[in-house]
Amino acid sequence: MGGTSDDRVSGRRVYSGRVLDVDLDRVRFPDGSTGELEMIRHPGAAAVVPLDPPGSDEGSGQPIVALLRQYRYAAGGFLWEVPAGKLDEGEPPERCALRELEEEAGLRAGRLERLTTIYTTPGFTDEVIHLFLARDLTAGNAGHEACEFIERHDIALQRAIEMIEGGEITDGKTICALLLTARALRTA
Repeated sequence: MGGTSDDRVSGRRVYSGRVLDVDLDRVRFPDGSTGELEMIRHPGAAAVVPLDPPGSDEGSGQPIVALLRQYRYAAGGFLWEVPAGKLDEGEPPERCALRELEEEAGLRAGRLERLTTIYTTPGFTDEVIHLFLARDLTAGNAGHEACEFIERHDIALQRAIEMIEGGEITDGKTICALLLTARALRTA
């Protein structure tokens, strides 16, 4: 995924950071013309919907998902999100999803199902997020980084969908992952 190397005429790195890099690329467009584009390079990420965590009210007959209420400086406060994180160098997306599930939500999955892969903002970044559904969950050990402020909440999937519709859940990866999970459960 990401821009093809055939489209890039030249480029230079203008910033290199812990999470992302910024390049200024000269690009050949489909009509043969060229122009400069700013491009944020990101190694990609994985996100996972934890379905029916241990101790949740599974007896209600409703699917339950573990959502995180996480502080996000860029968003100006707390957001509802599914567990997610950046791929380590060479790390397969499935491994990243399982790692983030345990680190952020304190859960381990017996089964991981691929939902899809999405571009986050293709107008200026090559970042993709691989979305997964985690089942057969057991308790694990959460391990938040010093800059992570996270609370886990087990919520009925239907309530989470209502939170999307009501504008309470605004994170793009979370919206996609929850809607795809609801669809997968309907078609199963």
